[in-house]
Amino acid sequence: MAHDHGHHHGQGHEGHGHQGHVHSHGAANIRFAFFFNLAFTLIEVAGGFWTQSMAVLSDAMHDMGDSLVLGAAWYLSNLAVRGRDGKYSYGYGRYAMLGGWLTALVLAISSLVLLVFTLSRIGEPHEPHAVGMMMLAAFGLLMNGLAAWKLHGGSTLNEQGAFLHLMEDVLGWAAVLVGAVIIHFTGLGIVDPLLSVGINLFVLFNAVRTLRKGTGILMQRLPEGFDEAKITEALRTLPHVVGTHDQHAWTLDGEYIILTVHLEVDTSDAAERSQLTKAAREMLLGLGVHHATIELELPQDECSLAHH
Repeated sequence: MAHDHGHHHGQGHEGHGHQGHVHSHGAANIRFAFFFNLAFTLIEVAGGFWTQSMAVLSDAMHDMGDSLVLGAAWYLSNLAVRGRDGKYSYGYGRYAMLGGWLTALVLAISSLVLLVFTLSRIGEPHEPHAVGMMMLAAFGLLMNGLAAWKLHGGSTLNEQGAFLHLMEDVLGWAAVLVGAVIIHFTGLGIVDPLLSVGINLFVLFNAVRTLRKGTGILMQRLPEGFDEAKITEALRTLPHVVGTHDQHAWTLDGEYIILTVHLEVDTSDAAERSQLTKAAREMLLGLGVHHATIELELPQDECSLAHH
């Protein structure tokens, strides 16, 4: 993300207007999705109270979460363009993940609250306004379908994420529509709280998954699907390498992988050493490491870290 940073420096403030062309289209799409979702959430909350439907209210909460994700994504797609600066030497990639993580926390809590509330009232017979529910669900399908269609095929990770959120909303509304039709024709009011429970469980499951993944990234755990042993083996096949240690890998935002490693080498020839570092870097890039820091040591150099 940091590559189009350099040429903005000399231009004063107006240089930020076109933000490296690449991002501006994506940001505009995300901005649209954010305002659209926000307006829509307000309509849903009102609709939920009007139709007395727990399922519609649960969907409204889900949409509110998506608005938060999209708002964070929009703000961060602008921030990420700044690239690296004096305070954040790795750029702003991790903020995007943090926005998603915090939203997942909010969603997990709200879905639990709604679950408890719905389950406590599940015995009370109440029949929601089925025709109103059908109208809201049809409107929801149309609107979210349009927004998803506008965002599909987006190139950035943020846009793809936003598209998936909108597709989930489309499914949520389809479920509400089916539920409303069933209630309308059978008079079974219980379908509404059951639907609400289903939607909340789905939201909770996704939120917990995002939280787990995000916490792993924040705690610098090994990137998903990253095979440390394979990297060590590959590095040890390089000429002049007699051993490796102190190898660490982590990810900035789930995508960008960073690795540091000490290589023990049996040569003190400067040309050979620089060639080796270059070869190691290229090999690591081929194995999915975007940013490698490699330190070379002679075996007799007692590495102070090896004994810890």
